[in-house]
Amino acid sequence: MHICGLLAFLMVCTGPCLAQDDAGNINSDQSSGWEIDEWYIFTSLYTKHFDPDPDHVNNQKALGIETRMKNNWVIGVAAFDNSFGQNSQYLYTGYMWDLFGSELWYFKLTGGLLHGYKEPHEDKIPLNGLGIAPAILPTLGFQYKFFVTEFNLAGIAALTITAGIAF
Repeated sequence: MHICGLLAFLMVCTGPCLAQDDAGNINSDQSSGWEIDEWYIFTSLYTKHFDPDPDHVNNQKALGIETRMKNNWVIGVAAFDNSFGQNSQYLYTGYMWDLFGSELWYFKLTGGLLHGYKEPHEDKIPLNGLGIAPAILPTLGFQYKFFVTEFNLAGIAALTITAGIAF
């Protein structure tokens, strides 16, 4: 999946969340909270598998984009190499909570669909019978101004550190 396709998909999905006035200008004074607060573009920096396997790849080459709503909901998509070097995608939605009374630290829980685990590794993730499996990803994040870094727990298999920019 190309990044242009990912961007187009997110814009189509989040477009209805923006209100427009009669002149076509974006109106940000909605009370629902579903307007976009910021965009976040990220990549993977480091991955550590908890139970190393000679077949594991620790460079996920992830590239993702996420839109964060004013009501703390998120919608995103990421393209990456899975633990076995196969091209994979994760399409998700989730929610973010501030941690420790801080505006810098947060916990994010996302859930969505994971695609890309193919033979001979299709059985390495549960419920992958049709080539698409449900996935849940808990994340600890830190954001200072535009810089964001996250620690993602990939089930019981691995920890991935990502970094990116919010705008």
